[in-house]
Amino acid sequence: MYDFIIIGGGIVGLATALKLKCKNSKLKIAVLEKENKLAAHQTGHNSGVIHSGLYYKPGSFKSKNCLNGYHSLIKFCEKEEIPFEICGKIVVATNESQLPALKTLYQRGQRNGLKKLRLLNASELKEIEPHVKGIKGIHVPQTGIIDYKIVAEKYAEKFQLLGGKIFLENKVEEIVKTSNSLEITTSKQNLSARKIINCAGLQSDLVAHLTGIKINYKIIPFRGEYYKLKKEKEYLVKNLIYPIPDPNFPFLGVHFTRMAQGGIEAGPNAVLAFRREGYKKSDIHLGELAGFLTYPGFRKVAFKYWKIGLGEMYRSFSKKAFTKALRELIPEIQEGDLIAGGSGVRAQACDKDGGLIDDFLVIEGERFINVGNAPSPAATASIAIGNQIAQLALK
Repeated sequence: MYDFIIIGGGIVGLATALKLKCKNSKLKIAVLEKENKLAAHQTGHNSGVIHSGLYYKPGSFKSKNCLNGYHSLIKFCEKEEIPFEICGKIVVATNESQLPALKTLYQRGQRNGLKKLRLLNASELKEIEPHVKGIKGIHVPQTGIIDYKIVAEKYAEKFQLLGGKIFLENKVEEIVKTSNSLEITTSKQNLSARKIINCAGLQSDLVAHLTGIKINYKIIPFRGEYYKLKKEKEYLVKNLIYPIPDPNFPFLGVHFTRMAQGGIEAGPNAVLAFRREGYKKSDIHLGELAGFLTYPGFRKVAFKYWKIGLGEMYRSFSKKAFTKALRELIPEIQEGDLIAGGSGVRAQACDKDGGLIDDFLVIEGERFINVGNAPSPAATASIAIGNQIAQLALK
């Protein structure tokens, strides 16, 4: 009998497990992960950015957790000697129509408590990123780079040293409530728990259905595809360069990221994945795809964003179009400068009314906690989110 079983071995699930153990070392806790390794999906495929908290609505869970989590993450990495670098980034306005959004973003960053934000003119942009094209911008000194797989593995190591158990290749197939326990059947074994915490990411809505909690959303997977700059062209980017994001669309647009493990990533786009873990265009699951396409909320999203969606899909198949989008920021980029990179899949919660849920979403049941939506900056905020979930669980 476990006090808590956490479903999902990504960075949020592992941070939650560690925080619970730190709060009460006597608790018997297990983490179940369906893959043969930890951090196999969203955690292991993200761009490795330590987010500052610039974009998020003041007072939102994203805003609070990102700022608290940012400082906790830095402190944790310093203590555990995990490599990271606070290199800063710039957000670039390339035309006059983007200036109101730039001003709003700057004000939002100030309201979120970011220090030393700086508005830049065209020549100041060039001082930071000599090859960028822009009329104005923002310098965000707090942003950094890291490898979140290393962070997740360290959470797991510390959790296990405290007596926690991690079971890999254990896909949850059934959850049955009894009067005093929850009986979990996995692909390998049967386990009992007093409480369950669902941190299953791309599978989180399916696991929520197993717990019996009624939810008003569905996870829609969006694939983000990246190119990399050829080695001889990496000089074009010093650190991180972002465009002004569309305030109505929960994706940041194609940008340039210097990676903690070396190299420069360019992207991502945002296209519907044809299966929950569809990292390639050829990854198709007809049943899952039919579920996305027939979901009323997604149909409303598709109707609302069809123009943006077509553009994203076009860039997915056209390297020329992808290059054109990148040249908005760095005009020197040529199609031949790009080589195929990796991809990631974002678990985006979508409600029945066609709303793409932008904030973190945590749903409590009598003996369950479901983390329904934990998109970026969940990795940056993982310690803060884990702490918040642990407090809810113990309450």
